[in-house]
Amino acid sequence: MKIYLDNAATTFPKPSSVYDSVLNYMMNIGANPGRGGHTSSLEGSRIVYGCREALMKLFNFDKTENVIFTSNITASLNILLKSIVKDGWHIITTSMEHNSVLRPLTSLQADKDIELDIVPCSEEGIIDIDLFKSRIKPNTKLVIMSHASNVVGSIQPIEEIGQICKEHNIYFIIDSAQTAGVLPLDFYKLNLSALAFTGHKGLLAPQGIGGFLISDELNREASAFIEGGTGSLSESIIQPDFLPDKFESGTLNTPGIAGLLSGIEYLNKEGLQTIREREEYLTEKFIDGLLNINNITVYGVKNPKLMTSTISINSTDINNAELGYILDSEYGIMTRTGLHCAPLTHKTIGTFPLGTLRFSFGPFNDIKDVNYALSSLNKILERK
Repeated sequence: MKIYLDNAATTFPKPSSVYDSVLNYMMNIGANPGRGGHTSSLEGSRIVYGCREALMKLFNFDKTENVIFTSNITASLNILLKSIVKDGWHIITTSMEHNSVLRPLTSLQADKDIELDIVPCSEEGIIDIDLFKSRIKPNTKLVIMSHASNVVGSIQPIEEIGQICKEHNIYFIIDSAQTAGVLPLDFYKLNLSALAFTGHKGLLAPQGIGGFLISDELNREASAFIEGGTGSLSESIIQPDFLPDKFESGTLNTPGIAGLLSGIEYLNKEGLQTIREREEYLTEKFIDGLLNINNITVYGVKNPKLMTSTISINSTDINNAELGYILDSEYGIMTRTGLHCAPLTHKTIGTFPLGTLRFSFGPFNDIKDVNYALSSLNKILERK
């Protein structure tokens, strides 16, 4: 028996339509969009445009050309940060960030004359609004934060943060790695300047496709980050300044884009709320079961309404790395152990440097998986 409970890292399995779309593109279309006037290239362009439109509708955005494709959310965040940040900026982030936010910011801090303010969150992983407000300065130009934690699933109050940013004329960027395709995201309601996303998690796409949506205002701050062939203005050796070409040099991962489009179509068909309610139910049952197991600590908010379906635990009886190994090797349960590329998160919740054992449910898990995981944990801990 194999039970996949590592959906916070990447969702698996994908809808069958996603596999079909990727294979169909590679076997029957194959060409580079925007790099030819022949039938296959034009068909590729139609798929790329269709995916931009699908993302635009999913996030309630209204500028198709401002939907940019990259290889993943880490690339998206690097492009956004390193193309916009200027000397003299004060930037606010949180102690619950993934290294895809922390490392580019740390690099910028070393290279530029900027101030970086990391606001500490509670042990449950939530930022305090009043504390956040107190960190705003006259030169605060950017707030960047994850919508939800990849360790404990805690969901940040980004609508309130976005409103505060709007009132203070501060750019606001969110890392939606854990929430795109999981929670409703409205670009304008949240007062976003940019939304970075990845395909291979909640959007149910293959690995290697991601992107970002960017407002015209933030785009005016940005310079091109990677320059090269775009299939446009080929007579010029200067990078085009119009979107999306400004940020899309080189060949796109069009098979991945085709898979992403199918992933979004699956979400639209099933209904985001339907999937969310099912995952909330599994999360509630799993946490209830964990709290009845001796010598286990469950981290985070423990309220399925206030978190994604990502749950971190530790046992006083066994190291999380060993526990994860036994779950995999003896029971076929795939989880994630360690620091999850989020060291400050573990310092915040008190689990640094050993980290936690993380379970994360997805659209294709069911109550049988929950019960089997709980039963397996009980059996392992009973013999310790």
